Amino acid sequence: RLAAADGTRMLAATPHVRDDYPTSAEQMERGLADVRAAVDAARIELEVVPGGEIALEQAGRLERCDLRRFGLGGSDRWLLVEFPYEGWPLGLQQLGQAFAADGLGVVLAHPERNGEVQGRPTRLQEFVDAGMLVQLTAASVDGRLGRRAQAASRTLLELGLAHLIASDAHAPSVRAIGLSGAVQEVRDPELARWLTQGVPGAIVDGTELPQRP
Repeated sequence: RLAAADGTRMLAATPHVRDDYPTSAEQMERGLADVRAAVDAARIELEVVPGGEIALEQAGRLERCDLRRFGLGGSDRWLLVEFPYEGWPLGLQQLGQAFAADGLGVVLAHPERNGEVQGRPTRLQEFVDAGMLVQLTAASVDGRLGRRAQAASRTLLELGLAHLIASDAHAPSVRAIGLSGAVQEVRDPELARWLTQGVPGAIVDGTELPQRP
């Protein structure tokens, strides 16, 4: 209800896929069906689409057929891979190359919350150059997750190293789900539309990513 009230029309349900939350593709699909049924029953104008937030080590273990079932927004190409909060993901470049050979692309979730990235945001350049996309958390962009995450988000936006903004909401009590605060903080309506509609829409539709304004 909060997402719809804030203007969101499509929401990707992306459960964690990692050792402490070993979600299977079957569990995600059953959960998605339950959420869709509840949203329809409540007459909320919101389309819920599939996905998964996959930990780096899990991404390397899963069969390709299962990985594709976790495609972000139902995409058969793009996977949401969780960037660690601490340390540097040493195997990420190799994983991206292996995925690319199979026609899969990587969307990095919340790298702006990583201390290494906060200290030197340009370190993400190597991953972007390799074709990966960077997804910022709305609460980082608008400052709710602290100054360091906000400063890193701002720098990544200025350098053209960010491609999407997502709520990363877990529950109403954890952080507000809306994107409107982050959109205002971007202070460029055209760029904000690209981050929240253009790129996400292309991922869901399976079309080429629109050029950054």
